[in-house]
Amino acid sequence: MAEKNTTKKTTKKVDDEAAVLAAIAAMPKADRSMGERLHAIIKANASELTPKTWYGMPAYAKDGKVVCFFRSAEKFKERYMTFGFNDTANLDEGAMWPISFALKELTATEETKIVALLKKAVS
Repeated sequence: MAEKNTTKKTTKKVDDEAAVLAAIAAMPKADRSMGERLHAIIKANASELTPKTWYGMPAYAKDGKVVCFFRSAEKFKERYMTFGFNDTANLDEGAMWPISFALKELTATEETKIVALLKKAVS
C-alpha cells in the first residue's frame, strides 16, 4: 500500500510541475523568459519547495502551503510581472516588510536578491 501512495505522490509532483511549466509557456514572450528563469532559480535554490499552480499562476509550496509565486503582467493587465511571497514565507522583519516585487527585467542583480529572499523564506 505504501508503494501505491508513493507512486501517486510522484505522479502528482510530475503533474503539478507540468502544470506550472504549461502556465509559464502560456505567458507572453517577455514574461515567459523571466518565468522560465524564475522557475530554474527556485528549483535550484529552494529544493524543498514543490511547484504547483495557484489560481492559475506558477507557485511553489512547502508542506502543501504556497510560499512564493509569480504572475505575468497580462494576468491582471499590469505593466510588470510580479514575484511574491505568502504569509508562510519566513520574511517577517519588524512591523512591516515587502512581500511582492515588480519585475521588469531579470538580471544577475535581481537574481541575487531573489535567491537571498528564497533562502530566508524557507529557513
